[in-house]
Amino acid sequence: MLVSRDVQRDNSVVRVGEAAFGDGSFPVIAGPCAVESEDQLMACARAIADSGGQLLRGGAFKPRTSPYDFQGLGEEGLKLLALARDRYGLAIVTEVMSENEIPLVAAYADLMQVGARNMQNYGLLRALGKAGKPVLLKRGLSATLKEWLSAAEYILANGNPDVILCERGIRSFDSHTRNVLDIAAVPAMQEMTHLPVIVDPSHATGRRSLIAPLARAAVAVGADGLLVECHPDPDNAWSDGAQSLNLNQFREMMLQLPCRILKA
Repeated sequence: MLVSRDVQRDNSVVRVGEAAFGDGSFPVIAGPCAVESEDQLMACARAIADSGGQLLRGGAFKPRTSPYDFQGLGEEGLKLLALARDRYGLAIVTEVMSENEIPLVAAYADLMQVGARNMQNYGLLRALGKAGKPVLLKRGLSATLKEWLSAAEYILANGNPDVILCERGIRSFDSHTRNVLDIAAVPAMQEMTHLPVIVDPSHATGRRSLIAPLARAAVAVGADGLLVECHPDPDNAWSDGAQSLNLNQFREMMLQLPCRILKA
């Protein structure tokens, strides 16, 4: 397998804007679950840039469990993300949900995200292998490590070596948290693959109070980066507010992380 350490012993380094995943640094991706408005997104982007984050995440197309929940602003959301990039110098990360969305999303995004629900959407993975943009591949809700690696293989086998893996929690019997963060998956995957592995404690727990401690755990276990959700007013967010830090909490979390990730 192209993803295997047996094929490539040295770590792959995936560069997105000014950030590098896999070179020993610890880039932080942050932003709201969904792009809601210009004011909301710019407030997030300003706080992220000022705190040392390198990438802005935000959903323009949202896969929601209920068809009646907010589904995203579509291209309007992509345009707002591009505006934030221009203003604050942050590379942008956003989700692509289907093959026919790839040309539109690729025209705006620096890093294209495959969500947990689409980890085994093989048509999408094949197309992203030919899209010419780095891909952030989230672990499926109940996926084994081998299944996750096989999903990444689809992208590499179709010509795209720039894949970042994201551990975002797996389903369990305990309802206290949204999912269970499999922190052991990070070093386990790093033994098996040369691809960078980052951690998303927001989706892993669904609980704001647990994000900062698990962000520090991600550093301690040797993850290659972090993905967290933040929002100017999480209690009134249009989606997933319970798992989003407010902007002061985000700044505090960043101060608790190793100083090497912060801007001088």
